[in-house]
Amino acid sequence: MSAAPAQPARATPAAPGETDLAVVGGGILGLAVARELSAHRPGATIVVVEREASVGAGQTGRNSGVVHGGIYYAPGSLKARLCVEGARLLYRYCDEHGVPYERCGKLIVARHEGELARLGELDRRGRENGVRGLRLLTGEELREVEPYARGVAALHSPETGIVDFGAVARALGNELNERGAPVVTRCRVRAVGQRGGRVVLRHDQGETRARFAVFCAGLAADRLAVAAGSDPDPRIVPFRGAYLYLAPERRSLVRGLIYPVPDPALPFLGVHLTRHVDGEVSLGPSALLWPRGPGDVLWPGTLRMARRWWRTGVQELRHAVSRREFAAEAADYVPELCPGDFERGFTGVRAQALSRDGRLVDDFVISETERALHVRNAPSPAATSALAIARLIGERVDSLASA
Repeated sequence: MSAAPAQPARATPAAPGETDLAVVGGGILGLAVARELSAHRPGATIVVVEREASVGAGQTGRNSGVVHGGIYYAPGSLKARLCVEGARLLYRYCDEHGVPYERCGKLIVARHEGELARLGELDRRGRENGVRGLRLLTGEELREVEPYARGVAALHSPETGIVDFGAVARALGNELNERGAPVVTRCRVRAVGQRGGRVVLRHDQGETRARFAVFCAGLAADRLAVAAGSDPDPRIVPFRGAYLYLAPERRSLVRGLIYPVPDPALPFLGVHLTRHVDGEVSLGPSALLWPRGPGDVLWPGTLRMARRWWRTGVQELRHAVSRREFAAEAADYVPELCPGDFERGFTGVRAQALSRDGRLVDDFVISETERALHVRNAPSPAATSALAIARLIGERVDSLASA
């Protein structure tokens, strides 16, 4: 078969000097926000500026690709409401734009009787949050869903799925370009100011003046919020997550998604097995603090967190350096797995907000400065929730920009 002719590269648009609305961040959330704003204000000029060479290069493209159902989150929280709504909107968007996904289902396994109460609490939360199709399974019943999994009970969520969030981001970026809302890459915002009734973004291509700006900047969320006049608390402290791939001949041991019951005190879901839309199966992630510099280490919240969770930190470090330790986590609920079944995988990143008192901020956080909104905390399930978060931000922009 002959190769298809090469397509001419699309010229990268330049950042405009003036615009009505600017969105900082070309991940799935920033792109979804820009799409929502373009629908709310069809006559407005809109630009997205992204520091990387392509959209979705940060957290969006470096995760397990799970479309979360909405089980874990405290009823009434933004995560609870926006995850359930966001998953519904995401599946519909994928159908409309031809982005592959699969509702492969998730099994949360209680490995011993000491985890049954927490499993029951997850079931209660999920039902209160409106997650459809949840079932509590016995140790025998869970093997009908995942034949190689073992535990005393499990919670099954058939609506949980998998998708390539990077592919969703690219679809959103293409849609914005078609609507005349350019996505400008290689354009890192380095400073934020105010002049003449405009938000002034100083970036790698010069300067853009906007009537209103929305910052969905991930790892740079705190820095840009402070530059715009916001409180330095909370601070983004990045976590690095390592994943291993299951060898191809062993992928049949995992049908969908298999998770342990998580520690409710931490905003992480534990080391889990994930089937991906390309057929790979991964194990991960670890959660290793990955500071950007001395400021992250010396932040009072970081020091307080380290004192509180140092034992957890030691365990995560062991996961990061030892494949045997990492694989043992999976063998706890899929006993047939052993260290030799895993190969080198990939590295994920999580921009996690940390408060001055050492508390890992659990819920989404959106704050305001003059003529701007800032997404200050948007870790998982932000990718699942992106279209729903965008609706919320669109409503807030309408209210603030017209005030």
